Amino acid sequence: MIDSVIGPLTTIAAFLAMLGVLVIVHELGHFLTAVRLGIAVEEFGIGYPPRAFTLFRRNGVSYTINWLPLGGFVRFAGDGDSVSGVGGLTQAAPWKRIIILVAGPAMNLILAIAIFSGMFLVNGIPVVGDGATITAVYPDTPAARAEFRAGDRLTRLDDIAVGSDLSGFGDVARDNLGQPITAVVLRDGQPVTLTVIPGPWSDGTTTIDAGFGFSYEPNVTLTPANLLDATVAGIRHTFTVFTFFIGAIGQLLGSLVGVAEPPPGGVTGVVGIARGTGEIIERDGWSGFLQWTALISLNLFLVNLLPIPALDGSHIVFALLEMVRRGRKIPAEREAMVHAFGFMVLMGLMVLITISDVAQWLSGAPVLGG
Repeated sequence: MIDSVIGPLTTIAAFLAMLGVLVIVHELGHFLTAVRLGIAVEEFGIGYPPRAFTLFRRNGVSYTINWLPLGGFVRFAGDGDSVSGVGGLTQAAPWKRIIILVAGPAMNLILAIAIFSGMFLVNGIPVVGDGATITAVYPDTPAARAEFRAGDRLTRLDDIAVGSDLSGFGDVARDNLGQPITAVVLRDGQPVTLTVIPGPWSDGTTTIDAGFGFSYEPNVTLTPANLLDATVAGIRHTFTVFTFFIGAIGQLLGSLVGVAEPPPGGVTGVVGIARGTGEIIERDGWSGFLQWTALISLNLFLVNLLPIPALDGSHIVFALLEMVRRGRKIPAEREAMVHAFGFMVLMGLMVLITISDVAQWLSGAPVLGG
């Protein structure tokens, strides 16, 4: 009974802590840059209005907690009650607005790099070597009958050395369907030769026509790193993940117009991210939670720079248009209308995504896959 309560409470606390850090870091980017550039700030808000309470006031700035826990905002002098992103900044020069607007997402990028770099510094830098580590052997499969074991390191398959590229296992299985082939694994440091016959198998949910029946991962070793090496590795890893995110967004957009399959997992919202937080902690512990936080932070960096009305990217577009028009502003009421409409659309989408998240939750389907 206690565990059934502590588990959800831990998930909620971890999710709220993560969300708070991500929002504060993002808004600090806007806030500190604005102050540095001499732009007056009236409010630094966590969550969206209506206001719950004011934490304190300092140097003319109100630091507030608001009822809608979907993000945060910085309200500048003259922005009125604007809550969409960072407001209009209509009195600032376009180049100042762009710097301030970019600073928020940039802080999310820096946070992701810092988390990855810190983990590499503490744990070491992963180096992928030859071979594949067997992580699980499914019952009543070719691999089980051949006596593969979890923890085996597969070094040769069908008389071919297994390198760091593990993409060819399916081809080997299809080319040798029903035919015995030799596999060599390292078990407790000693080579063991096994004979496996590729064939159909199932893990209970998915059936494979030609395969082995084991799951595997790259053979990774951790190399100790100093601060410089860890930082370089953190930057490289961040931009590797960023490239993957770009591809996923392209795939999502392609699926909307029918030219691509939807990305695995689809789109998830606040409820899905919260559930994913719990699943990550249960599966990978607090180390996994830190990686999850870095991934969400990097996602916020990318999404906020997209030219979606009400987000930072849309404000940047208007500032760029003003520069192209040589200082001629887009009428303030038109820009405000675009952002207000975009904000309402975003809220509507979040409601729909939340409904989908809740339906998935009630069905018992995991966020991160089974």
